[in-house]
Amino acid sequence: MKLSTICLAAVLLLLAGPSFSQDDPHVAKVLRVLSNTPLIDGHNDLPWAIRESVTSPHDVHAPEHNLRQRTAFHTDIPRLQEGMIGGQFWSVYIPYSPVNSGAAQAQLEQIDIANQIIARYPDVFAAAYTASDVNRIFGEGRIASMLGIEGGHAIENSLGVLRAYYAMGVRYMTLTHNGTLDWADAANGDQVHGGLTEFGNEVVREMNRLGMMVDLSHTSVGTMSDALDVSVAPVIWSHADTKALNDVGRNVPDEILRRLPDNGGVVMITFVGSFLTSNDEATIVDVANHIEHVVEVAGIDHVGIGSDYDGTDSLPVGMEDVSTYPKLFLELSIRGWSENDMAKLAGENILRAMSETEVVARRLQRERGPSMATIEELDGN
Repeated sequence: MKLSTICLAAVLLLLAGPSFSQDDPHVAKVLRVLSNTPLIDGHNDLPWAIRESVTSPHDVHAPEHNLRQRTAFHTDIPRLQEGMIGGQFWSVYIPYSPVNSGAAQAQLEQIDIANQIIARYPDVFAAAYTASDVNRIFGEGRIASMLGIEGGHAIENSLGVLRAYYAMGVRYMTLTHNGTLDWADAANGDQVHGGLTEFGNEVVREMNRLGMMVDLSHTSVGTMSDALDVSVAPVIWSHADTKALNDVGRNVPDEILRRLPDNGGVVMITFVGSFLTSNDEATIVDVANHIEHVVEVAGIDHVGIGSDYDGTDSLPVGMEDVSTYPKLFLELSIRGWSENDMAKLAGENILRAMSETEVVARRLQRERGPSMATIEELDGN
């Protein structure tokens, strides 16, 4: 069950600090927005944190991994409730390797860990596969839980494997992680292809047909551009920041942001400190600045939140765990954000992208069947 409105108000006031009171209009505004709109985080790596646990690796049911109590992670149920989370994309990350063989096994294990997390707490989490599922589950007072693959190496150059992941509930795939694939350049990899190969284009087309969102976090600018050329559904960045405010390869340049109104895509701003700022210490102000830069260049309809909790140790001061999302919305309210705009950031934008992806998929499935293309046929590998 979610915390009561009175408890949430108390939590928010505690987070906000002594300069705010119960009657503060900014506190009231944040509570209204996050009580009525599902706050959806695009990227949380709790399944990998459990897999890599020093004491009980892979074991969701270990006593120290009991999410009903405070854990050593960034994430547990009390703090998720304090943070007013309404929907979560659980990242089912596996490391990149130049050799693809074996990736599918690790990927299946990660999907299993995420599904065990969801199943262990049915009063708190429920699996969601569509935008309407998210709204229904949020209305029930539970956290809508979705899966996102982080890195196209997981498909081992097979569209059949991609389809199998979709059937298992995966609703986005990050095309690359920190290494260039046979079919796509990564931001932190060798720039071999200039973006996507022909097989890479076919991966995007098949994701569109399935209804799996194309995630461009970690990809090179060339891959971002090619994916925008090919995709007929909105693309997303599940966890990224803006290159104009911090010139690192993982961030999104303005030339790409300017293309989002035509595509409908959403950049979900991440809390990774080294992506937010070149200074020694990131703050909530930095997070808000990146959000507002997306709004300035692409528009209010193209921004969301993708924290990367439990996937990084570099977090802004004051945003060290999943309890702290309301503090960010408080900062935006103080900056003059309206309730409507805050609701778009919280979840309405990513829900719209999901819905549009579903509509595109239904159309494409009427027009064509599954692609049987191979990387050997398309790229001559």
